[in-house]
Amino acid sequence: MTTTEVPATLGFWGIAQGRPDHLAIVDPDEQHVLAGDLLASCNQIVHGLRAMGLQPGDAVAMLLPNSVEVFELYLALGQAGFYLVPINWHLVGPEIAYILDDSEAKVFVAHSRFAKDAQAAADEINFPAEGRFAVGGDIPGFRPYEDLKAGQPTSMPDDRQAGLVMNYTSGTTGRPKGVRRPLPGSDPETAGNYFGGMLFMFGLQPFDDNVHIVGSPLYHTAVLVFSGSAIHIGHTLVIMDKWTPEQMLHFIDEYNVTNTHMVPTQFVRLLGVPEDERKKYDVSSLRSMVHAAAPCPPEVKRQMIEWWGPVIDEYYAASEGGGTMVRAAEWLEHPGTVGQAWPISEIAILDDDGNELPAGEIGTVYMHMQTGNFEYFKDKDKTDKSRHGKFFTVGDAGYLDKDGWLFLSDRKIDMIISGGANIYPAEIESELIMHPKVADVAIFGIPHEDWGEEVKAVVEPIEGVDAGPELEAEILEWCRERLAKFKTPRSIDFTTEMPRDPNGKLYKRKLRDPYWEGRERAI
Repeated sequence: MTTTEVPATLGFWGIAQGRPDHLAIVDPDEQHVLAGDLLASCNQIVHGLRAMGLQPGDAVAMLLPNSVEVFELYLALGQAGFYLVPINWHLVGPEIAYILDDSEAKVFVAHSRFAKDAQAAADEINFPAEGRFAVGGDIPGFRPYEDLKAGQPTSMPDDRQAGLVMNYTSGTTGRPKGVRRPLPGSDPETAGNYFGGMLFMFGLQPFDDNVHIVGSPLYHTAVLVFSGSAIHIGHTLVIMDKWTPEQMLHFIDEYNVTNTHMVPTQFVRLLGVPEDERKKYDVSSLRSMVHAAAPCPPEVKRQMIEWWGPVIDEYYAASEGGGTMVRAAEWLEHPGTVGQAWPISEIAILDDDGNELPAGEIGTVYMHMQTGNFEYFKDKDKTDKSRHGKFFTVGDAGYLDKDGWLFLSDRKIDMIISGGANIYPAEIESELIMHPKVADVAIFGIPHEDWGEEVKAVVEPIEGVDAGPELEAEILEWCRERLAKFKTPRSIDFTTEMPRDPNGKLYKRKLRDPYWEGRERAI
């Protein structure tokens, strides 16, 4: 279907009824799933959940790898007024149990790949046996996922209403909290007309031979938002279970991929593919390869634009809302920016007293989105502390220039204060990542008796490079040529693998906290 044939009402359910032979999903094994078949499974799930007694507003939790089942649940709950709670499968039993309990989930769907932690979590809180379902194999005490659909009709359910996803924040301090918004109260088709909003902002259209590749875990808010938007406006999804640069390039070439959601660490890995290997793959189909979630070093982004063309777009937002966006051509005119406010958003830079700062001055970044407020589920105190009037913050620091372009400095909690100077780790990390022997890097502050903090670097060398004093001296000399003395790390530790989640977010606390054991940071 081309843009001239787009139906008046979008949303997967209407598309699937009108075009059941539309290719909805290519799964990780490259099996094809047609829209009509996917809709039939979604309808069975709704009937099955209702037969169990679930009511609008109830929650279903999932602990699943990237798979068709993720979208079966997402699309089923989205037309029945339920909340879907994706759980990070890197978590262990007690952490999963906390989210299951806190979200008040009535049903828990887990993959056998995570059987040990899924079973431990369910047993810890005595999760009802009838609400446990296993995908991909057996989990003791869980029913087969197919039991949820067995004997249920494939017809569209009655009394349909739009549901929502309730994501849990990563919890940089304390336990993660569910970001919960009120149900829209509308039918799914009305809500479906807005589902493509994120992709529309980047110039993508319904159908139009668009193909969206899913290369990051679907428990991540943005990954599910973007891929969900894509399937709701008729884009075919190509799902990757485990991401590698070579496999992504293969899929781009094989399926004429046009768009996706990425993180900067994936760009770094892609740029590590040898030039002769890159030339084997045709990337001319790409239209908008959107990135977010972590700072992108400007030189990395420039190199990706040189390779893939002006299709490297960016936005800034959070699970709580957003945000800003910038297209590739705009970024080249304003290098380093994360964009201007969305049409439905506002950005403000406030000082610690809540006063708005003028252009060019660094403060805390606050956002407001016109689509309505959120709450941290069962945590009014945290909700209130994140807000200032209509604005909310996730603690990032940055500034607006005179034309309204937002530049991020760093997360406020990550800022280093050394000898009274504010030092932003992201600036230093952007320089170090370009060293030819550095695969990944983290910068943070550690205690210093006189200065309060000093700059520490942790480096993951590229494969085949030996860590040690010689490499440390080489990298520090590189820094001295590119950074002011007060920003240059005083020392470097080496690691074989940086503690990042697959979305590219760095668990910096795991590196920093041991240095501060028994001491209190100023911020």
